[in-house]
Amino acid sequence: MRATTIHAPYDMRVEDVPEPLVQLPTDAVVRVLRACICGSDLWAYRGEAARQPGQRIGHEFLGVVEETGSDVTGVRPGDLVVAPFVWSDGVCDYCREGLTTSCEHGGFWGSVGYDGGQGEAVRVPFADGTLVRLPEDAASDPRLLSALLTLSDVLGTGHHAALGAGARPGATVAVVGDGAVGLCAVLAARRLGAERIIALGRHAARTDIARRFGATDVVAERGDAAVEAVRELTRGQGAHAVVEAVGTEQSMRTALHIARDGGAIGFVGVPHGSGTGVDLGVMFNRNVALRGGVAPVRTYIPELLPDILDGTIDPSPVFDMTVGLEGVPDGYKAMDERVALKVLVTTD
Repeated sequence: MRATTIHAPYDMRVEDVPEPLVQLPTDAVVRVLRACICGSDLWAYRGEAARQPGQRIGHEFLGVVEETGSDVTGVRPGDLVVAPFVWSDGVCDYCREGLTTSCEHGGFWGSVGYDGGQGEAVRVPFADGTLVRLPEDAASDPRLLSALLTLSDVLGTGHHAALGAGARPGATVAVVGDGAVGLCAVLAARRLGAERIIALGRHAARTDIARRFGATDVVAERGDAAVEAVRELTRGQGAHAVVEAVGTEQSMRTALHIARDGGAIGFVGVPHGSGTGVDLGVMFNRNVALRGGVAPVRTYIPELLPDILDGTIDPSPVFDMTVGLEGVPDGYKAMDERVALKVLVTTD
């Protein structure tokens, strides 16, 4: 079959790899219908996250179950399913507590020796704990498929950030970062009832989506100017809830300084570069909380799925470019050059 592999920085290839097989009784094989490229994939693409030559890549996909192991009871061949970006057994202490990303037997797609989502098929460990069934008729609705694909990562991650920040009815929420996760955090904040949502971003195409998703204000400035602009919009107080969806020192520092006293920051931007920007003295003096991390999206899918199916939310606009599987290298290039926000990959 065909699948995306990475060989060196900026060297993405789509090549022949072995077809996945059921290896354990808890496995399933999923034939991929839709996958996508994540902003976090770009760290490997740019050489800032180590990968072995020929390693598989991609962690967001949905598709149809092709085969199951003898112990799998939750899904069966022919089911349309979505996979979160981490597989999990669903029964360990962490999974039962909802922290599926800390599963004792879990792992990430594209890890050495495992399939990546940017291919024609994937072997899914612990299929019962990992996969979530979707309505069969969704397979014939391209827009709905795109919306459902966001459940694999960006929608759940945006939701995790909004929850960590304390988005709630009546609150003012500020979102630092105009990537797909930041935009989904805007959507999540609106869904959670936020009264005012301030999106920080300077790319018009992206901030237009932010407004469509529920942003009431847009701040294009960065650094100290952004802090001043948010303070001006909030009578000098700052936002009750702040989402940090970038992961740089500057973005975290901005998030901290636009937070209201007694507020909270929900951080989901993968830390890169310095990994700092947090001043514990400022946090202590102003009673600002910091919550977040790797989003346990498997826990959130059952909650978010009905709202996509009934049209309450539609995250599909985060995909602004579509490629076939053979076009994935071009998709990486487009995202790296910020020509595309998030690239959808079709395999059917």
